[in-house]
Amino acid sequence: MSEGGILQRQKAELAAILYEKSYLEGDFTLSSGRKSHYYFDCRQSSLYPAGARLIGTLFFNMLKDMNVQAVAGMTLGADPLLTATSLAALEAGRSLPALIVRKEAKNHGAALLIEGLKNVRPGDRVVMLEDVVSTGASVLKAAEKIERAGLEVASVFCILNREEPDGIEAFVAAGRELKSLFTRAELTTLARRS
Repeated sequence: MSEGGILQRQKAELAAILYEKSYLEGDFTLSSGRKSHYYFDCRQSSLYPAGARLIGTLFFNMLKDMNVQAVAGMTLGADPLLTATSLAALEAGRSLPALIVRKEAKNHGAALLIEGLKNVRPGDRVVMLEDVVSTGASVLKAAEKIERAGLEVASVFCILNREEPDGIEAFVAAGRELKSLFTRAELTTLARRS
């Protein structure tokens, strides 16, 4: 099977896992305060071994030809995504450390805002990872923190792009590139075929 065929099969497998474990329909309030008739709880899939492996493999495939030295994301949702992608890179023979961004610096120990900075150098390029993008507020704030730490954000990747108009506008206004594994329509279509 060709590399493209293998990636399509892996994407379909991930869609099935995400649809089964993470996709809910009903009445939900999102972190932005908005109401939605569906909710995507990615942690249910990213903490499942097969889901984590597929997420890491697919994210690594998206960035493998990019000049980047690390992946980063906001704790807690991005933590398993970062680990999975870092490990997929290592399996492919590439070192790609993970950086975990906190909402605020710890008030004890080393009082770090970003975990893992000893594994990168100033000026290194980073891809931000996120599970779901609605307004984009949390990942864009995390990207700002990464840049204040002396790194460069090359792109933002997410598992699911809800394609909310204000989210798209926020990325354009911030001058950030957003790439996703799935839109909601793509996810549900692929999952139903599996």
